[in-house]
Amino acid sequence: MLAGRDSERAAIAALLDAARQGSGGALVVRGIAGSGKSTLLADALPTDMTVLRTSGVESESPLAFAALQRLLWPLRGRIGGLPAPQQAALRAALGEAEGDGDRFLAFLGTLSLLADAADERPVVAVVDDAHWLDDASAAALLFVARRLQAERVALLFAARDGDVRRFEADDLPTVVLGGVTGPDADALLSTRGPVDPAVRDELVASTGGNPLALVELAAALSAEQLAGQVPLPAALPLTGGVERGFLDRCRRLPEPAQRFLLVAAADDTGRLTVVRDAAEALDAGDDALDAVERAGLLQVDGDALSMYHPLVRSAVYRAATSTQRRAAHRALADVLDADADRRAWHLAAAADRPDETVVAALDGVAERAAGRGGHEAASAAWARAAELTTSGEDRGRRLYLAASSAWLGAHPSRATALADAAAALVTDPSLRARLLLLQGTVAWNTRSLNDGFDLVVQGAEAALGADEGMGRQMAMLTASLSAFGGRSPRTFDPVPLVPPPPADAPAGMQVAFHLMHGFHALARPDYAAAAREFRGAFALTDADPLEGDHVLQPNLAIAAWVVDDDERSLRLHDDQLVAARRAGALTMVEHALTRGFFSQLVTGSWTTATAAAAEALSLMAGAGQTVLMALPAAQIALVSALRGEDAADRLLAEATALRDAHPVGLTDGQVVDLLHWGRGLRAAAQPATALHHLEQIQMPMMRRMAVLDLADAALRAGRLDVLGTWLDGVAAFADGTGTPSAVAVVEHGRALLADGDEAEKHFRQSLEAHAGSPRLPDRARTELAFGEHLRRNRRRVDAREHLRTALTLFEELGATPWAERAAQELRASGETARRRDVSTATDLTAQERQVAGLVRQGLSNRDAAAQLFVSPRTVDFHLRNVFNKLGVTSRAELIALSLEL
Repeated sequence: MLAGRDSERAAIAALLDAARQGSGGALVVRGIAGSGKSTLLADALPTDMTVLRTSGVESESPLAFAALQRLLWPLRGRIGGLPAPQQAALRAALGEAEGDGDRFLAFLGTLSLLADAADERPVVAVVDDAHWLDDASAAALLFVARRLQAERVALLFAARDGDVRRFEADDLPTVVLGGVTGPDADALLSTRGPVDPAVRDELVASTGGNPLALVELAAALSAEQLAGQVPLPAALPLTGGVERGFLDRCRRLPEPAQRFLLVAAADDTGRLTVVRDAAEALDAGDDALDAVERAGLLQVDGDALSMYHPLVRSAVYRAATSTQRRAAHRALADVLDADADRRAWHLAAAADRPDETVVAALDGVAERAAGRGGHEAASAAWARAAELTTSGEDRGRRLYLAASSAWLGAHPSRATALADAAAALVTDPSLRARLLLLQGTVAWNTRSLNDGFDLVVQGAEAALGADEGMGRQMAMLTASLSAFGGRSPRTFDPVPLVPPPPADAPAGMQVAFHLMHGFHALARPDYAAAAREFRGAFALTDADPLEGDHVLQPNLAIAAWVVDDDERSLRLHDDQLVAARRAGALTMVEHALTRGFFSQLVTGSWTTATAAAAEALSLMAGAGQTVLMALPAAQIALVSALRGEDAADRLLAEATALRDAHPVGLTDGQVVDLLHWGRGLRAAAQPATALHHLEQIQMPMMRRMAVLDLADAALRAGRLDVLGTWLDGVAAFADGTGTPSAVAVVEHGRALLADGDEAEKHFRQSLEAHAGSPRLPDRARTELAFGEHLRRNRRRVDAREHLRTALTLFEELGATPWAERAAQELRASGETARRRDVSTATDLTAQERQVAGLVRQGLSNRDAAAQLFVSPRTVDFHLRNVFNKLGVTSRAELIALSLEL
């Protein structure tokens, strides 16, 4: 029975109305046990929408995608219409096909399947007891909830507060059910007749207005007691809580009925035949079932068996002794021969000592779960198998597998705990190297670059004597991490430990060798040697790219970035992004977007860079990867500051809050430098303050990108010593690599430090170097500075050419502060500056730019949706907005437009 809850009903109604109109969304209904969450959801279900239902089950929580399988069961006939990669991944996740499943492709397949069904009729997916969802199903449904946009889909979650597990969805809209009072409490209590207001208030006070408790009291108290004609008992029947009340009702049943109820509580199939067969093995037959049904604690509908309330299950199961629970699980395992995963978990629950048969069954569970992308379930299975393993080395191996799966399932703290437990047991050098690499990966991504680096150093030392291929790869990795600031108290130099590969060695081995030497030289820093080694790696891969190599391919792109080979960096990061999108590899998509951002930034593709960072931020938020959100947030804030937007201060604050709230690890240096750069730009009107922020930039590649901003602040603050120090660092890089962009900014800086003809000579040499560099923002800055120099020296006509060029470039970039400065200088030279009509592409949102960019490449809506991890309907929605904003009516016209996206 539902009483009151008007505001909560209104929130659900608004969600459903929005879905009907093509604006999908989600809502979480929270409350303590018995607050009426399930009743509220049942009352809200519409008749004009397709209703899909599932629920979390405590005993089922280790089974990967179990709840998702129930939710999508009515739509299984539509899976064949999904794109092939999504179809394969979703079938694997749901246990309908063998093979390796990609969890994020399965998540995207879930979104696509719901959106496809909603094209015919709006869909509402109801998820009860969300706090007991298996981790894989929870991750999939939260991914969908965070990606819903233009779909006619609504997700309704009900989650219990105050339990041992919590449904982590604080970013979603939420309503919280409190207690009921007054007329609403009357409605719940009056099933036995009139209720005296004083009695009602006393019962509300004693139960906190919990609806289920009030309903149970109405059944337990007499009509006279409710009417106030007879005093209430000194101890109310539910004094110990609603759960205690259910347990009391259970204990009044005959012993066989209590055993039947315990088997039903331990079961996770919800099938009467399973529970009945298992209960019969414990001498609890049909008479026991009848007794439980008559007590109102269990309901049967055909072969479907369900508890009156989830609290019945938890009350019965927790009150049983360990011996009784093991017997129930053993009986269930004996009747589940056809369901290997459930049988294995029941056997594990029945085991109280090491058992290799159970361990083998759990190994099978873990391998199947990992193959379906259910990494959390695989981790749980391997961890339990480790507990039942006798051999220390085998136990360590299973703990390593459990830790690795936990990391893949985005549970870094659990991965760390399991890996630490494994470290005390693993002695095999090859396995120990893999374990140390895993520990290092978790550490450098979520805690500390130095801690992670030290663990990888230990792993490389172990691997070099046991596994040559792994040793070479880890040696390259140590060199790469050291180039980004990784430090260890151990003395470790990989170079003398890794001999050159044979002449006929695979290209990958040779590339790894060059990269190792290049990163090692960069860390010294020996820029000439680094450039030479990296160019050797590039030469090997230009003609024969290392497609599909998820270690070397990203490091090649990073190598191009750190030596300012902008065009190669753009190409390699784009190749990585295309490959990652096709594979549905979400974290590799994020890596390509956020690392490629820097080359897009320095070459002037600010709109593209912002769209890339915005997509990365959205993807990581949708996937719950909070540790990877700070970098794209800081990148978005920096471009906003470069453009002089009012939103920049807010964006910088938000990025700072993300970094403060979540450990960043390897990218922390990049995030901190980006924030200092952005704050320096925002403080441009106070040169000393701007210089204070810019001086704190530490990473060499970031200092080179920001050097002209520092030069401007240092010059206006009268701190030419600071400018000179920075120029010395960039000059060393330019001398070693010969990179035109570095030569150009060095000459620009020297011009600022010089006078008269000497300054003009350096400006002209800077512009000559700019001609060989794609870094248009830096060229615009040099054109402006040279024009200012010429105007100050009364050469106004000569200045105008450079000032016009600067103004044009700044307007194309959308760099408003610099465009205004160039226009002011141009006016001071005696020429009126005319504002250009900048492309309306700058009016597009980040996602509209992503959609337009993919469509301009010739992709269909379905293919673009797959690459952006959204539904085709969302792509269609954004594409229509693009057409309206750009004034085009067809894909052909969009492709023909000359604009940056």
